Amino acid sequence: QVQLVESGGGLVQPGGSLRLSCAASGRTFSSYVMGWFRQTSGKEREFVAAIRWSAGSTYYADSVKGRFTISRDNAKNTLYLQMFSLKPEDTAVYYCAARPISMSGSFYSFKAYNSWGQGTQVTVSS
Repeated sequence: QVQLVESGGGLVQPGGSLRLSCAASGRTFSSYVMGWFRQTSGKEREFVAAIRWSAGSTYYADSVKGRFTISRDNAKNTLYLQMFSLKPEDTAVYYCAARPISMSGSFYSFKAYNSWGQGTQVTVSS
C-alpha cells in the first residue's frame, strides 16, 4: 500500500520561496507517475506538476511553469516541489499524488491518481 506524507507548507510573503516534500513508501516507484495538485475551498483539485519517476520527465501547469520545479530523490523515495516567485493566488492546500504509469486516464487529472497524501497548507500573503 502506497503511503505519501507531505511536509514543508507554511506562510510566505509574495515573491518568496518554499519547498514541499513528499515522503513515499510502500513499494518501488520506478513505474509510477508522481504529481502535485492543489485545492482551494469550493474548487476542484488542480494539477500543478508531475514527474515520471524513472525517466524524470516533468510536466507543469501553465500557471506555475517557470516558477515551480518538481523533482525526486530516488535514494530517499522523496518527491519535491520547489516554488519560487510565489503569488497570493498560489495559496492552497497542496497534495502529493501517485499512480502507476499503466493506469488509464490523463495524469493531468486528479481523477487518474489512486494514492494521495494528507495535504499541506501553503499561504502566500503579506
